[in-house]
Amino acid sequence: MWVLIFSELAVFGAGLAAFMGVRLTDPAGFAQARSHLMVELAGTNTIILVTSGLFAALAVTAKTRRVARLRLAAASLLGLVFLGLKTVEYTAKAAEGIDFETHEFFTFYYLLTGFHAAHVIAGVIILALVGWQAQHRAIQTGAAFWHMVDLVWVLLFPVIYLL
Repeated sequence: MWVLIFSELAVFGAGLAAFMGVRLTDPAGFAQARSHLMVELAGTNTIILVTSGLFAALAVTAKTRRVARLRLAAASLLGLVFLGLKTVEYTAKAAEGIDFETHEFFTFYYLLTGFHAAHVIAGVIILALVGWQAQHRAIQTGAAFWHMVDLVWVLLFPVIYLL
């Protein structure tokens, strides 16, 4: 799992580095494109995902399988809420006619946030599977993956939405 986590962090790091490098070639265009984002919604999603990570961490320290399962279920549910809000954001962009080809900013936006959303889906599945087993080592492994998903979003959010 640690090899997977570090390789995924390297992929996201390369994507963010490429985003920042291309932004240097058109700072005004990137700033204008960024103005179409829903910063408040993304901020809400940040709180949701970090809270989800808290529940995953609390599952690791749970004294009983039942409590661990409940905490993993809460983490998974919040992951699904994150995906629901991301769908709202993507739908709003589509309604505005914004897609991959609108501007280089949106090419990176969709690639990075879409790839992250795929990891959220994978994470929700992993949390469900380890919750089913409810063995401490499996919970630790699932929580480690979920924390990687959190970390990536905590990096994506300021770079894409705030800078």
